[in-house]
Amino acid sequence: MNIKWNFLILAILATTSIGSIGIFIAEKSLIGILAAIVILCGIMGFGFTQKKKLREAGKL
Repeated sequence: MNIKWNFLILAILATTSIGSIGIFIAEKSLIGILAAIVILCGIMGFGFTQKKKLREAGKL
């Protein structure tokens, strides 16, 4: 089994971002909620882009 560390780190960051959305909802901070959603979209988009590049290169 080969661990893809870059994807593991991206998954942890995305999970943290999802958790922070919940925290900002509890704090009723609209700016924090929007920032966490933007960060989540950026992390997920970057991860999918990296996965596509690796798949096209035949490394996945």
